Amino acid sequence: MCFSLMPDHLHWLFQLRDTDDLSKVIGQFKSITTIKLNRYLLSSGKIWQANFYDHKLRSDEDLLNQARYIVANPLRAGLVKSVGDYPFWNCVYLN
Repeated sequence: MCFSLMPDHLHWLFQLRDTDDLSKVIGQFKSITTIKLNRYLLSSGKIWQANFYDHKLRSDEDLLNQARYIVANPLRAGLVKSVGDYPFWNCVYLN
């Protein structure tokens, strides 16, 4: 639904299916992206930290607030003066 890739971390908002396990989804994402990035960079090694932090959303209001937080992260970090200037984000609510 929404992401913002920061220089040292990723904010990612998505919905799990009833049969999905969050730890497995994150593990698969980290594994696939590490392999692809290492191939692209002709390197090897870790890309992601071992742990992650999750937040369960309980309402549509929580969902929109979290999406706004994610999109505004590059602004708060001082990376850009306008969200539109940051190339590494997307959000279904803002397209």
